[in-house]
Parts: sequence; structure tokens; C-alpha cells
Amino acid sequence: MKWSIQFPALLFLLGMVTIFSCKKESTPEANNQESMDFKIPKFRLIETDTFHFNNFVDCNMAEVWIGDTLRIFPGKYGEDPVWGFAEDLKFASGFNADEVFSSPASSYIAPKLPKNATIGEPGLHGAVWFETVYQDERDPSGKTLFAIYHNENYPETLPYNPETGEGYIDKDWPLGLTERITPAAVCRIGVMKSTDGGWSWENKGLFLEDKQPRMILKPNNISKTFAGGVGDPSAVAVGEYLYLFYGEYGYPGVFDAATYDPLVEAGGQCISIARIKITDLDDPQGKAKRWDGTGFNAPWDGVGKPVASLQVPVSEGGGPASSPQGGFHWGPSVSWNDYLECWVMMMGYVEGQSWIGDKLYISFNPHKELGVGDNSQAWTKPQLLVQKAGHVLWYPSLQPMNSTTDIENKYTSLRLGKKARLFFKFSDLGKYMSLYEVEFEK
Repeated sequence: MKWSIQFPALLFLLGMVTIFSCKKESTPEANNQESMDFKIPKFRLIETDTFHFNNFVDCNMAEVWIGDTLRIFPGKYGEDPVWGFAEDLKFASGFNADEVFSSPASSYIAPKLPKNATIGEPGLHGAVWFETVYQDERDPSGKTLFAIYHNENYPETLPYNPETGEGYIDKDWPLGLTERITPAAVCRIGVMKSTDGGWSWENKGLFLEDKQPRMILKPNNISKTFAGGVGDPSAVAVGEYLYLFYGEYGYPGVFDAATYDPLVEAGGQCISIARIKITDLDDPQGKAKRWDGTGFNAPWDGVGKPVASLQVPVSEGGGPASSPQGGFHWGPSVSWNDYLECWVMMMGYVEGQSWIGDKLYISFNPHKELGVGDNSQAWTKPQLLVQKAGHVLWYPSLQPMNSTTDIENKYTSLRLGKKARLFFKFSDLGKYMSLYEVEFEK
């Protein structure tokens, strides 16, 4: 969830990820055998001195290597009638992970970003947070980047357009996360492009969107989070596709207060997967497909199905995102692990109103080729990784170590080895930091 809160009662100060491309060919038979042989990896936390990140973080924290330079893009940019216009989306660079993560706020640079369009006109509306960066392999300089961004709007910034079906109707709109009467946001996912290593960006359009009919309104939506939408993404490139892992917060169909069913809502949430051809990133809108239960067949603005193994059963406290009692996983951060030879997913857990949750979880997937059969859905049941009672934990990610091996391999938060540094945000404190390293065992 993305909010910039400046009053002390909440202190929710919120704010990319380099994409690891893997091209191993495989067959359904080989992958079925791989699932049967897969032994869930073991992991242990190694307590360390606190490693503070020195600037504003409100998103998945990730980075990209451009030559011998590691670059990160945290923060928020754009119009927001609730929290105010933001200009915190900036980048820092260095020669290794520790150097970049230790960068003082004063050393961050603001890139050139597209201006918000006039209300009612095509273009960029609302605020954006870079969550993932895909580095175009066709550019040997490494400077061509596609940023996958989380975008938030309100009926005020994106009023309903009956001709396109885009935008929102300010009627029975739920409340958002403030101490005053303000509206809930709707999240979408879009794409920007840079050809100069991240110094300037051009908006290319939307990746995924949930439209007005799927918004969950009063009197049912009392979570003080989102009215609906898709957001908090993490992405990985496999072969010719970019696979997007994201939070699904809308109703899985047309919302009607008279027939609303919380179990139906919960069944359509919360971590889902979509994909788009990498060659379509220059003009993404309408090109992505969501997983529909059998394949990537649902349209970019249609109803897909979440990863079943990542859903929280009702018997274990699971429920819809619009309910203050509903429990669900959110905020995926996905990486390929060279040592384990499998995918690793970090995620948060919501267990109360206003995005409250004090636990972080981890899951694994043995299939390098996500496009074969239902490989993309083959995630292990999430295991508890960290709990900090009394706190609110958001945005977990595994980050490279400052070791010779990690530097030589140019590891990032989406490609790692046997050991990694765990970062997450104490949202109640407004601080992003690392208290642990994570060591894996096969």
C-alpha cells in the first residue's frame, strides 16, 4: 500500500527491481519430475547490526547494474490529493550494494519524469512508485530500462469516462488510511522507459488495471486501504515474457452491494500473476494477459485467478482485502536463487484494518521456466520468516551482500546466491532497514 502520511499517530511513510532473465528450455515432463523431486529449501536468519537505509522507501526496493554501477530508484512522484504532490522518486548509485544502500539522502538525484496530464486528458494521472526495472538485453550499453510502476488514483484525479470505462465514480466511495475523512485510492500498474540509464523517463502506458465495476464500495469496504485495483508488483523476465507478480484487491466480477459475498471476494485475491511479451513494453496497454486458472488467457483489465497456494485459508484467518478482519499475503518480491536453483518469493501479511500486519513470509518455486504448464502457480505454502510483535512490517526484499562473489555476479534483489541481506520496512516507524542476513540450505 502506498501512502505518505505526515501526522504522528500513524507514521506510515511509504514510497524496483532489476529483472533477472532466464532462458532455460524445458518440457512439461521434465518440470513434473522437477516438482516431484523438489525439496523445500531450509533457511536461517543471522542477526546483524542494524543497517539503515538513509532515504525514503515506499515500494519494493530493487536495483539495476549499469556497467559497474549499481543504481536504485526508491520513492514516490506525482499528484496525490490526499497526501500532496510528491517529488521523492530519486536514484542513487555506487560500486556495490552496501555503498548504494548507505548513500545519504543528499546524494540522491531526481530524474526527469513525465508531468501529470490534465484531468480528463490522456496521459499520466496520480502518483507513481517504481517497483521493478527490466534492463533491455538488446542494448549492450545496459542503459535501456523499463520501469514497472505502481500507480494510485482517486475519483478526483481520474474521474469516470463512460467512453473508455476508465476512471472512478465518486459514489459510495470507501475511506482511506488517514485520521480524517479522505477517500481510498485505487492502484494500477504501468510502464515507463529510459534510454539513458534512468536519468529521464517516458510514460508508455498501463500494464494492468481493474475498472469501476470491480471497485468494492460502501457499506462493504471498511478496511481503510484500497477501493480495489492491482498493485505492489515484482517482475521477472523469462524467455520472451515479463512475468508480473502483483497484489489483487478488486472484486472478482461486478461488485453489487446487494449480492456482495466476502468469500467470493477473498477467492479472487490476493497475489496473482500476469505476463506480457517483452517486445510489447514500448506499447503495453492492452497487451498483457492474466492467469485465469488454466493459462495466461484473461485480458489485462479482466478477471484472473490468484495463486491458490499463496492464499490464506479461512480456517487460518484468511479473508477479503475490504474487511478489517481479513488476512491475506501481499507485496511479493521475487528473485531467482543461483545456489538453490529455484525462485524465492518474499511477501507481507495483512491481518487488520489499515494494512496492519507484523509478519513476513517466504515461499519457493522450483520451475525456472514459468511459461510451461502451471509452473508459474507452483509456489510452496508460505512459511513464517520474521515476526515483530507490535510493529507493522511492509516491503520485504532480499538484497545482495557486499561480497566479492555477489559483486562479480552483479547480484541484485532479483538474482541472488546462498546468502542475502533481508531488508523490510517498519511502517509504524517510517524506517527501512536490515536486521538480518538470510542463509539458505538445499
